[in-house]
Amino acid sequence: MEQKNALNKNVRPTAPATQGEAKGGSAFAAIVIPLAFLVSVAIYMFVLGNSGNFVGGNNANAALPGNYLGIVYKGGVIVPVLMSLFLMVLIFAIERLLTISKAKGTKSIESFVRTIRQKLNVNDITGAIAACDQQKGSVANVVKSGLIKYQEMARERGMDKDQKILAIQKEIEESTALELPMLEKNLVIISTIASVSTLVGLLGTVFGMIKAFSALAQAGTPDAVALAEGISEALINTAIGIAGSALAIIAYNYFTSKIDELTYSIDEAGFSIIQTFASQHGEKETYTA
Repeated sequence: MEQKNALNKNVRPTAPATQGEAKGGSAFAAIVIPLAFLVSVAIYMFVLGNSGNFVGGNNANAALPGNYLGIVYKGGVIVPVLMSLFLMVLIFAIERLLTISKAKGTKSIESFVRTIRQKLNVNDITGAIAACDQQKGSVANVVKSGLIKYQEMARERGMDKDQKILAIQKEIEESTALELPMLEKNLVIISTIASVSTLVGLLGTVFGMIKAFSALAQAGTPDAVALAEGISEALINTAIGIAGSALAIIAYNYFTSKIDELTYSIDEAGFSIIQTFASQHGEKETYTA
């Protein structure tokens, strides 16, 4: 009765990824982060700071009316930092999307799990393994390893039923630990940006407000227009920071939900394998959620 609970508890990835995968993911992040910053600085200087966006052709002057490139440029030196955070979210989101799509395999994951259960119901283990070969991807690899272990245990004569079931369960757990941890790679960067982006935007706004009020104090006479322009430029940082944070939160929640779906699919297929083995190779046991 406790075997399904044990599988549900342990089937999620707990072991670290292989060294090669970890180095690959770290190298990708190490390249993307400085590259995103350099690209953002280049855009800030040569696109947003183009002289054609400002009065008199000088980026030290006010931006032309309605020219949003010049307006964003006036947000100050924090703008390229915020742009780099926004760009990093886009790059890592695309990278995670491709990785998770590859892990799902060639067909719908729901259809694949349904096929596996149908094969198991008629004790067609060879057909289930063939379905895994057709599906490919991380989920199929985990299920296939469990099915291969199923066949080995079915031929094993020196172990009792409970030992065989635990061996199959352990195989599924180990395969999961090798396949799924890489799905969460770089998600920590996206979640960090979700928190940091807004704070960096507020920091830029504070700097801009300090600059605006300092200029107003030096002028000696109140200038409502100049003050309004200074505050408007300062708030650009907050706007960009909130946009980057919102995108990061959406991306993070989307990918974590997709990873949960894959993990649940492995759980479901794993339970089916255990139940089938218990029913076909001994007295069928009762499983509880």
